Amino acid sequence: MTHLILIRHGQSVWNLEKRFTGWVDVDLTSIGKLEACKAGERIKELNIKLDYFYSSFQLRAINTLKLIKNTLRNKNEIIKAWELNERHYGNLTGLNKDEMKKKIGEKKILEFRRSWDIRPEPLNKTSPYHPLNIKIYENIPKKNIPNTESLEDTYNRVVPYYKKEIESKLSDQKSILISAHGNSIRALCKYLFKLDNKKISNLEIPTGNPLMIQLDQKYKIKNCKYLIKERARDLIIF
Repeated sequence: MTHLILIRHGQSVWNLEKRFTGWVDVDLTSIGKLEACKAGERIKELNIKLDYFYSSFQLRAINTLKLIKNTLRNKNEIIKAWELNERHYGNLTGLNKDEMKKKIGEKKILEFRRSWDIRPEPLNKTSPYHPLNIKIYENIPKKNIPNTESLEDTYNRVVPYYKKEIESKLSDQKSILISAHGNSIRALCKYLFKLDNKKISNLEIPTGNPLMIQLDQKYKIKNCKYLIKERARDLIIF
């Protein structure tokens, strides 16, 4: 039996401000840091050996993972992959979700946030929020940097990376922790739990709450649960 733990970063500054964040690199709030520390404590209680630690390129995911590793007293390196980044929200990036609900309607915002294959309009490449203008992405090939994404687009970068870099390690009975984002984890859950397009639209990932998945040697999921019960979302996968 091996373990795969997925965690969405703790509350970020733009989560608190209810802004569409996407590929913009914002840090954790004080609450987000506490969420990460508590997540580390719950993972420590499992008393399992974690062999690999992955995060996106984004500060909120990296710092969440650092705080968890500090709690675990683990010195393994963090493997950072842009493929695990949050979904790019196009021209919604930086805008307030409540204000946009008033402007274009709650139904349209829900469509942008939860649909499988609908993208917002592209973000202008001159925007300071565009990944082309954010330093951490300067070494990513420009062809791989999106202007906007649907959940399907996010899936199409997250899952190939997972299959290539992570799945084989699980088959070798290595346990892995991935710190990422609401939509990149939703994309991965769609693959892991074989969710259809309707079910994935209903899957909500809470911040700072580790989702512990036990797998057998054939990648079959034997058990799955959130480690912080009082902040768990209903799992729709079983």
